[in-house]
Amino acid sequence: MRLKLVPSDTNWNFFRFASFTFGASVVAMVASVVLFFLMGLNYGIDFRGGTTIRTESTQPVDVAAYRAALSALDLGDVAISQVFDPGFGPERNVAQVRIQAQDGEESITPQVINAVEAALKTVDPSITFPSVESVGPKVSAELVQTAILAVVLSIVAVLVYIWLRFEWQFSLGAVAALVHDVTLTIGVFAALQIRFDLAIIAALLTIVGYSLNDTVVVFDRVRENLRKYKKMELRDLLNLSINDTLSRTVMTSVTTLLALIALFVLGGDVIRGFVFAMIWGIVVGTYSSVFVASNILLFLGVKRDWSKDQDGGAGTQFASAEG
Repeated sequence: MRLKLVPSDTNWNFFRFASFTFGASVVAMVASVVLFFLMGLNYGIDFRGGTTIRTESTQPVDVAAYRAALSALDLGDVAISQVFDPGFGPERNVAQVRIQAQDGEESITPQVINAVEAALKTVDPSITFPSVESVGPKVSAELVQTAILAVVLSIVAVLVYIWLRFEWQFSLGAVAALVHDVTLTIGVFAALQIRFDLAIIAALLTIVGYSLNDTVVVFDRVRENLRKYKKMELRDLLNLSINDTLSRTVMTSVTTLLALIALFVLGGDVIRGFVFAMIWGIVVGTYSSVFVASNILLFLGVKRDWSKDQDGGAGTQFASAEG
């Protein structure tokens, strides 16, 4: 017996509350932009410049004692956080000490690192320092520019790809869905102040690809149904297309989420931010493929100009429709 999370013969009206769902998406995007400018992102060392020192000890982490020991060094912005991981035993207590880049310095000098380690050893003589990572301010500024460029170029590439494969109405719907997904992901990171580093940029690019895949599956079925049902109203045809692909969309999303949830719980703190971004991105990406991209397509409208397609058979060329 085949497992089906969604029946294959669904007939749900996804546009019954179109004004509400699309309006909610617009409000969420505006809120994400506001949160970004008001709260900002909790940039990691990759983007701010500075040094991250990872500590391990057999004794419990005392964040207040660590901070008091480092305050005398006058290092500026110092963030200390305990790292929780289900794989750590009671004898393994891990923390991360993040120190901002010092004025006029590309990175913290070895002397400063030695002073930090000596100060922490006064609190806990058993403490060790398995890793030290430094990024200079100039390098971090270049990384910010490169990350923004990577996301923008990926969206532009999607616009061109969909435009060539379908028509401009489809491409605008797909790009609107991608901008929706990226904006909401940045918004939730600003709201929760989860560390934003290069791994999150990789997650954003992955989300773009995943959301595009979902959208193209729906749009392919829309194109097929436009050829098959020549006189069906566009709203009904979009509903039919989404219902046709719903079982596949839900099954793909759920199985991917199962793997990501396992990674989030068991994968450790190093990849937790990346995995969280992926989980969030898959949820909003699946939503946007149905309620954003299709709504944009319905709003722009398409009409059917029946002619010979590029494959030599009966095909459809789409142009903008008024009314």
